[in-house]
Amino acid sequence: MSLISILKRKNRKTLFTTPSHNGNVCIFHKFYQWYRADISEVDAYNPQEALERAEKKAANIYGVKSTHFLTNGSTSGIIASILASCRQGDRILIWEHSHPCHKNGAKLAGAQIVEYSLPFNEEWGIYERMEPSHLKKLISEHSPQAVVITSPSYEGIVSDIPKISRICKEAGVVLIVDEAHGALYPFSPNLPESAVKYANFTVQSLHKTAGGINPTALLHCNSELDIQAALKLITTTSPSYPMLATIEANINYLNSQKGRKKIEELICMLKELRTKLNNIEFFGDDITKILIKKEGLSGYELSEILFEKFDIEDERTNEKSTLLLTGIGTDKRMLMKLEKLRGL
Repeated sequence: MSLISILKRKNRKTLFTTPSHNGNVCIFHKFYQWYRADISEVDAYNPQEALERAEKKAANIYGVKSTHFLTNGSTSGIIASILASCRQGDRILIWEHSHPCHKNGAKLAGAQIVEYSLPFNEEWGIYERMEPSHLKKLISEHSPQAVVITSPSYEGIVSDIPKISRICKEAGVVLIVDEAHGALYPFSPNLPESAVKYANFTVQSLHKTAGGINPTALLHCNSELDIQAALKLITTTSPSYPMLATIEANINYLNSQKGRKKIEELICMLKELRTKLNNIEFFGDDITKILIKKEGLSGYELSEILFEKFDIEDERTNEKSTLLLTGIGTDKRMLMKLEKLRGL
């Protein structure tokens, strides 16, 4: 029985257990069905066994040793990966402008942070990828226990993870990849290759591009390190089974014929958009990240025009370029609004 079917099942027993609302009292009535599905680990439901099956099924889908469902975002997956990889005093390579959880994880592990820099693209106002040759030099100089690579970047810049993985394996370095913005990659040959089969630990945010609710995420493992023990250090003993069930459903959808078709339709629409907007410059390795700029306008000016004239809010802006994120929820109607940029 899956988590989804357990939550749909009507329980006939009288439960004097947590959660105390028992699915009968709903303080916020718009979430009535959520309250009905909010259960705990009691014999009447036994959702833990279903969760283990769901995670094993997910691991088979992604082709990894194990997959773990996360309800505290990619942040928890990164921290757990670092806790499993590093001990007090170990060195860990972390990008100087990485997400705060990278350094926070190292601090919790008592690891020594060695910050590395990446080339900055002045033309677009963004940071470039980690080059394998640069990483090899860093490993030679610092002899780290682990390295955390952000790929893709927020703007869709992707590092060569297969080559980076080979370098790390040769040097005995644990490779942790923050693939938070690449949750769609395993489900389309027309997107960059995912890190899931190459890194020791790969973390993905389902809520960023894959249609998941905040803050659902996944931690994929290809390591003998004890990730379960690390997760127990930072994970609640009272999980939200409605959230966990949405993760199961999310993966099932992405892996389905319908889900994969949806992703390919999105990619086709994005390719068509690029051909129509020949007055706009595009950049990046991931077509679902619309990083654009317009000659004669700063990124901030373009962002303001999008907001004020076209009622479009972007994800992120810098002096040179503007970023709009797309994903499972992006439809033709939304992209048609962007076509109006032809008139700029």
